[in-house]
Amino acid sequence: MKWTIDPSHSTAEFTVRHLMITNVKGRFGKLEGTVNYDPEKPEATTIEATIDATSIDTRDEKRDAHLRSPDFFDVEKNPTLTFKSKRVTKTDDGFAAVGDLTMHGITKEITLDVEGPSDVTKDPWGNQRIGASATAKVNRKDWGLNWNAALETGGVLVGETVKITLEVSLVAAK
Repeated sequence: MKWTIDPSHSTAEFTVRHLMITNVKGRFGKLEGTVNYDPEKPEATTIEATIDATSIDTRDEKRDAHLRSPDFFDVEKNPTLTFKSKRVTKTDDGFAAVGDLTMHGITKEITLDVEGPSDVTKDPWGNQRIGASATAKVNRKDWGLNWNAALETGGVLVGETVKITLEVSLVAAK
């Protein structure tokens, strides 16, 4: 069955170390995609998702502008991030979705650890829905997001490891 991401009820967030002392969180406000999922054949699941890189929001206008610049996402040349699954396998908590993440014009394979999907439920408008959560950790430098600044006390301004967290609400396609 084909399911469509409901962008109004889904989030794509990230967490990265700042100044080597705290985690800074951000999100992308615009995402879309489809999941083909049959609970009888979970290994046949396919996932395709697109995130609008220009919709980045870290609650700091100057930082967001810097993240959109050629130092990081270079949104004028690379306006989207995409994920396309290659294979899905069952795990104890849900699924492992292995696929290609394209970001900053570079494609690398990652694994999303997926919790769910939930049981099918009907919303107040008569739509069938399911939900799932997914996480992954990536090294931003693998996608050419290399900008950094050394700190006077040692270390760097921005950590290399980025934790990705996805919460998706999916609506059955009609």
